[in-house]
Amino acid sequence: MLRQLFKSRWLILLAMLPAYLMTSAVSAEEVAEPQAIVKAASDRMLQALKDNEDKIEQEPSFVYGLVEDILLPNFDFEKMSKLALGKNWRKATSAQRVRFIDEFRLLLVRTYSTAMLEFTDEEIVFLPFRDDLAKKRVQVAMEILQAGGPSIPMALSMYLNKQDEWKVYDVKIDGISLVTNYRSTFSTEIRNEGMEKLIKNLASRNAKVKA
Repeated sequence: MLRQLFKSRWLILLAMLPAYLMTSAVSAEEVAEPQAIVKAASDRMLQALKDNEDKIEQEPSFVYGLVEDILLPNFDFEKMSKLALGKNWRKATSAQRVRFIDEFRLLLVRTYSTAMLEFTDEEIVFLPFRDDLAKKRVQVAMEILQAGGPSIPMALSMYLNKQDEWKVYDVKIDGISLVTNYRSTFSTEIRNEGMEKLIKNLASRNAKVKA
């Protein structure tokens, strides 16, 4: 259940944000910079999906490029990779780290792009921003409103990097972390088969999706 949630739901929810911003509990004047960044990227993504609806219907893989160009620049994949590998990051060679980042990024691109093609009727609203920007690590909180069901809390973990850019490094749905979820899976694979095998497995999965 948990794996299915992250594979088919967590990223699609981010893309739905702009459609429901006007019903948010946050007024335009109160939108903090991290929230504004999420909204701007989401607005662009939603418009791109509308503008290319016919092309995407004929060639679903076209959405991969949209995701790469519009949304992923807001993610820090090196940081996400470090967190996803945990202590195993330090044990990996420089070459393994580079390969892992590439394959992990591609995995998320494919996962997100696939999920983008399966929109549902949930609504998402921003919640009032309560973190201190001066701390350089914040949570952009929101809720998923389900028809006939309880609301589900969601949050994007963002930090201010050395270039003064706010980047996403984790996503939480109902308190469950994407990074922690992958860390558990990767840790088991590394323990059983080693880092090299994990990277090859990721590459194999990605290659199957591209085929």
